[in-house]
Amino acid sequence: MDATFWATVALVIFFVAIYWAKIPGKITGGLDQRADDIRNELEEARKLREEAQAVLSDYQRKREEAEAEAEAIVAEAKAEAERMSAEANAALEEMIERRTKSAEDKIAQAESQAIAEVRARAADVATAAAETILTAKVKDKVADDIMTKSIAQVKENLN
Repeated sequence: MDATFWATVALVIFFVAIYWAKIPGKITGGLDQRADDIRNELEEARKLREEAQAVLSDYQRKREEAEAEAEAIVAEAKAEAERMSAEANAALEEMIERRTKSAEDKIAQAESQAIAEVRARAADVATAAAETILTAKVKDKVADDIMTKSIAQVKENLN
């Protein structure tokens, strides 16, 4: 007996064992159950779709009512806005004048403060430069006296 014979016998035994264990029935039962589940899901989906259609038509009706109400509100708001606009324009012009004057005052103040800071910085720089130059050029006690007087005089003239 060759290997083909034994393979055929084993295959037949395998199919008999599968049939004896009722596996085809279980597979068919599983497929039938799955088909029933799908049918139930489809029915549920159909019901949900019908409910959604009803809700949609209800919301469309409510939307149309809300749009009509919104149009009325908009018309009333436009009239109110025109009235308030006239009042606001007068108040706005007055406020602009006040803020312009305030801004001009602040600019003038900042300008004078900046000029003072520049002058002070220039005085400090000039003093430091004079000190460096005099220290390098003039020596001894005479140099110290001249430098002290010169620095004081420069500070006095710049400020």
